[in-house]
Amino acid sequence: MEIDIRALETYNKLAHDGAQSAVKSLSQLTGISTRVEVTDVSLMSPADLQYEFIGNEYAGVSIDLSGEIRGETVLAFDEQARTAVTDVLVPADDPEMKKSSIKEVGNIMTSGFIDGWANHLNTKIKSSPPSYIEGTGTEVLPRSATEGDSHLLVFRSRVEASRGGVNEPVDFRILLVPDQASLETALEPQADTSISFEKLEVFNEMTKEGAEKSASNITSMTGIETSVNISRLSLVPLEDIPAEVGTKRYVGTVMEFTGKLSGYLIILFDQPSGRAVVDSLVPMETEGEWGEMEQGALQELGNIMTSGFIDGWANVLNAEIKHSPPKFVADIGSSIMSPIIAQIAQTDDHAFLLDSSIETDSDRVFTCQMLALPRRDELEEALDEILIENSGNTEVDPNDLF
Repeated sequence: MEIDIRALETYNKLAHDGAQSAVKSLSQLTGISTRVEVTDVSLMSPADLQYEFIGNEYAGVSIDLSGEIRGETVLAFDEQARTAVTDVLVPADDPEMKKSSIKEVGNIMTSGFIDGWANHLNTKIKSSPPSYIEGTGTEVLPRSATEGDSHLLVFRSRVEASRGGVNEPVDFRILLVPDQASLETALEPQADTSISFEKLEVFNEMTKEGAEKSASNITSMTGIETSVNISRLSLVPLEDIPAEVGTKRYVGTVMEFTGKLSGYLIILFDQPSGRAVVDSLVPMETEGEWGEMEQGALQELGNIMTSGFIDGWANVLNAEIKHSPPKFVADIGSSIMSPIIAQIAQTDDHAFLLDSSIETDSDRVFTCQMLALPRRDELEEALDEILIENSGNTEVDPNDLF
């Protein structure tokens, strides 16, 4: 399947505009102040999408689509968002009325989301009556996201809202998982801007393998057992990338890589995780929170993690990829990302963002986020040179690709 990158950018903008329409409807209905934080189109395995929702309670609506675009749209409010909406619309303690209000709000919001797609395609997209959904994690996901193991192209919008003028964030997600056949028609290449969906799958899988190698390197150096829980490849407007990382404080490293692919690799530990890593690598009392010794320890770890991550790309692309010495960073996530985005914005307005989350299941709190931003034109060119014997198989050995 060949997909037109420029068309994908257009549909990503449609998803963003649809999310804007949805939050405007929510504000008009409830008075809740809303903001679209980020919209992207992500290539994800069903398992990775499911992991994002594990452990949280959601309520919302599910709507089946037919016509030019077929698939399923889900709008899911987290528990705080559901309470915020129902408290405004149904002050009385009536569970059935509260469910009905979520269903009605969800229907109005998703209609605005879908209308933009229909207008762009100059066609009708039929929507089924909304079905109320409620449950923990994967219970609210589209059926296509819980069946099979083929990668999905998922249009995702994350929205944050505050109620009553109080800075109490509430969150809801809008997901559109199109049927692949209708998506293939919509994204049919119109010019020389296409890229192979199967090759993107291969590259995403190889990136996950690189992240798993990096996680193994963390364990080898620190003794902290880790695993990769999420790995996805997203096409994101550059201005949305700082919001992908958010305003949480991180420590970590930034490296620039060059060669067949050039771009940036950012490794971010939240503060407790960074402390745990340093304590494992520097088993002695040190002065200052992030002194020279602590920074050096994180830079050494970052160097080894980067090698593990990028070596997989070099094997797949049969080319040398070098990286600069790691630069220590300590700041909120969006501030770390902003100067990197400014560099990429000199030539691009969208970027392929490779995002892997490394965590531990033990009692020790540990999270690490690896973000790669390759130059888009170079990634497209590199993927053109990959040969796949069996396009339906994403479990491909790098040695078999050339």
